[in-house]
Amino acid sequence: MDWRTKVELYEQIRREYEFGVGSIIGVARKLGVHRRMVREAVRNAVPAQRKKTERPVVKMAPAVSLIDSILELDRKAPRKQRHTARRIFDRIRAEIPGCTPAERTVRQYVERRKHILGLAEHETFVPQSYDWGVEAQVDWYEAYADLDGERVRLQVFSMRSMASGAAFHRAYLSSTQQAFLEAHELAFAYFEGVFRRLRYDNLSSAVKKILRGQQRELTARFIAFRSHWQYQAEFCTPSEGHEKGGVEGEVGYFRRNHWVPVPVAAGLATLNRKLLEDCRADESRIVSGQTECVGARLLAEKEHLLPLATEAFDLAEVSFQRVDQSLLDLLALGDVYAIGTHDLKF
Repeated sequence: MDWRTKVELYEQIRREYEFGVGSIIGVARKLGVHRRMVREAVRNAVPAQRKKTERPVVKMAPAVSLIDSILELDRKAPRKQRHTARRIFDRIRAEIPGCTPAERTVRQYVERRKHILGLAEHETFVPQSYDWGVEAQVDWYEAYADLDGERVRLQVFSMRSMASGAAFHRAYLSSTQQAFLEAHELAFAYFEGVFRRLRYDNLSSAVKKILRGQQRELTARFIAFRSHWQYQAEFCTPSEGHEKGGVEGEVGYFRRNHWVPVPVAAGLATLNRKLLEDCRADESRIVSGQTECVGARLLAEKEHLLPLATEAFDLAEVSFQRVDQSLLDLLALGDVYAIGTHDLKF
């Protein structure tokens, strides 16, 4: 019996006792309840809270210290690279042989500890449906990794297919336009085809100026890249990240499962090889609401993608710098070197 139903029953008992039968045994017989409940309702209109008996978590006892240490480290980890209860449950099974607590038990303990430590968060995801090969969503996100013993802040490119749920991730030291375009080509090679439409945020690598409504003034280099690969580009309304909720959800999932704990690698190339392996591994998972794994759905989607371009786009960036008198003075003093005459514009 839920709380509201019990309060209404107490009200009925009190009214029957006061204005109806008038006796405890009479009310109990008429309403079909125990005499003890009638006495409780007569004493107080608010039902007493049921006491919960704390049961010892015997099976989880060996994992308590591991969970506490993980959550304590999470207090110092980047906010978006902290452990979820599911991730902790997976680590318990992998790191403590013979420890077999139920996932629900782990979730309840983690929830209590997170509230104590101030780490509790809530996320909501909305399922979406798309036709094969029509749309993918693109985004940059920030993550940390320990490279050569030093914690480095990275910019990570992500492209997610909205039909199959497959995704590609690659890390860079900075989110330059050259990295942005290179990541596109690597993603197309990963999917073995090009999506008909890509949805973006209003990132500076593509958008030069936001005009009225859906109109955008794009950078010339992005226009040339889009023309080369023959796809359409759409951009979200400013400050409306939910318009590309698919890649936002993918970033959250990938961060929780592959950036937690903070990865350690010898260098950026080694880290990106690991991220590629993680993308492949995720093809075995089944997205909520689907019956087939991501890999099977991606295999079906490849037949609907546009073919890859026969020639690669020239990713080299050429720029011309204007030289002022101060730079000429430095050149005369020998303080600046390795500048060819073809780099100078007077």
